[in-house]
Amino acid sequence: MPALPHRILTCPVCSEYLQQDVRTLVCARGHRFDTARQGYVNLLTGRGSPFEGDSAEMVDAREDFLGSGHYLPLRDAVVEAVLRRPAPAAVALDAGAGTGYYLEGLARALPGVFPIALDVSKVALRRAARRLPEGISIVWDVWRPLPLADGTVDIVLNVFAPRNPAEFVRVLAPGGCVVVVTPRPGHLAGLHAVGPLLSVPAQKADDVLASFEGSLVEADRVELDYSMSLPYGLARSALVMGPAARHAAADGGGRPGTQESVVLEVAARFTVQVLARRS
Repeated sequence: MPALPHRILTCPVCSEYLQQDVRTLVCARGHRFDTARQGYVNLLTGRGSPFEGDSAEMVDAREDFLGSGHYLPLRDAVVEAVLRRPAPAAVALDAGAGTGYYLEGLARALPGVFPIALDVSKVALRRAARRLPEGISIVWDVWRPLPLADGTVDIVLNVFAPRNPAEFVRVLAPGGCVVVVTPRPGHLAGLHAVGPLLSVPAQKADDVLASFEGSLVEADRVELDYSMSLPYGLARSALVMGPAARHAAADGGGRPGTQESVVLEVAARFTVQVLARRS
């Protein structure tokens, strides 16, 4: 486990600061959390989380798709959005990090930044821990109060993940920013040959901004549109890796007569928002 920034993580049981003891996090009251052999730390206590994390099938599909490079323009857009900010960055949190793909891109662009990946899926965090050996990957439910001290995070990433606006604002350092990525209407159009898609509200980005209730304002908004040529197998990975996965499974994984040799033209449509405190 790499050295943690001073007084950043807090105990989920008593809220005291967590400190390192070899491969264990421990607080002053003796609550201990061991690093799993796969590299992540599970801070969930009690009954854990009622929310179901990404399954092994979803994570495998995501790794297959992301490894193809088709979302690299999005990752680059996220990194560029952060780099346009003038404030220095020491700590980057990805809330709903999944396999750590976007946080890895940011960590490469900002040498010395300490990456923290939070996700409820242990399966996903095994991949994140491998991608982010210089940081820490933590099993956590983003809907709960985050196990981080006030004002300690310079960058919060939230890419296709649940948001906890009040907690994002609480942990955000002065001069920091929250980068949110959401799909736009028409995202993944062309995948209907594989399975059903979920609809995207036209005002989704505006709803994101409104959820922060004026605590943060929009400092930047970029809309990204491009087309992807996906072989059928990769197109199925694009569907199965996201929230439409269970619908795709119920649909039988594809429509009758679909040929594996078919290449589908699929739309990628995103909004990248940068939110910051009022100046």
